[in-house]
Amino acid sequence: MQGVFRITRQVAPTRASVLIIGETGTGKELIARAVHRLSPRAEGPYIRVNCGALSESLLESELFGHVKGAFTGAVDNKTGRFEAAHAGTIFLDEISSMSQKLQVKLLRVLQEREFERVGDHRTIRIDTRVVAATNQSLEDEVAAGRFRDDLYYRLNVVPILLPSLRERVGDVPALVEHFLLKYAEEVKRAPLLVTKAALEYLQAYRWPGNVRELENYIERAVVLSQGKELTPESLPPMVRGLAPPRNIQSKTADLPTAADQFVRGAMQFVGADDVDLYDRIVSRVEASLIDAVLAECNHVQVKAAVRLGINRNTLSKKMRDFNLGTDAHPGENGAVEP
Repeated sequence: MQGVFRITRQVAPTRASVLIIGETGTGKELIARAVHRLSPRAEGPYIRVNCGALSESLLESELFGHVKGAFTGAVDNKTGRFEAAHAGTIFLDEISSMSQKLQVKLLRVLQEREFERVGDHRTIRIDTRVVAATNQSLEDEVAAGRFRDDLYYRLNVVPILLPSLRERVGDVPALVEHFLLKYAEEVKRAPLLVTKAALEYLQAYRWPGNVRELENYIERAVVLSQGKELTPESLPPMVRGLAPPRNIQSKTADLPTAADQFVRGAMQFVGADDVDLYDRIVSRVEASLIDAVLAECNHVQVKAAVRLGINRNTLSKKMRDFNLGTDAHPGENGAVEP
């Protein structure tokens, strides 16, 4: 994060376009506001547009404005966001969702600093700085033909990569203290003291929703807590490993998160004095993984070994150890023989 702050301070005084890249909830708009606030345009307008929240036609009108009669419902002239942000900064969030048609118009704005309102032929010139953000890989979008490469290069003059919260768990204590103070002031009560046990849970959780998710949980704890401390009981069950996160889209999850959730769930079924947990849990996971991959590969060991990334002889030994598919083996042509 210190690197993020350094780049933000360096790029802010310039006119360079900035592309902020990071998962949902990492604070992309906070960085965009910082770029504006630290720039010579700080006294000018700061305009935010969520490109993913509007249809193509509505977004075009929102960005560039329209004239009376340009389309059904256009009963008056409308100033677009780019024009409103003249001498200031426009923040285009979720830029990857913009249609190809609007990408062409945006490219012209970045190159020529001019555009026309919808339904108008008069050219409007502006001096507006563009800061864009995405939680998608624009390089992948370019490769897939969904995003123009020339626009990508125009936006990506100075990229700022925001790390996920699970990549900087050392920041969790400071963030917790910040949000405890913030919401204590809002509800007019003394700040809660976070216990060591609660902090350990907070630092162990994978945070698929990142800083935004952490802030929501701290706000809820402050509002609902009857005591003076933030304890593990103040935290949602998923943070304590008692239930999987709900309503988390697959694009925000990852393999480490899934593994972490499994281990936390498995720990609920062992006693406080139980031993040999490594062998008991890891061997069960290993057996389940091999069994699942074998099924996926129609029990063709050659394919399964490649999928698992282990030697075929090693796979055969593990199958015998776990008593998996011992009544069959792959033939030379990959078919399963008795």
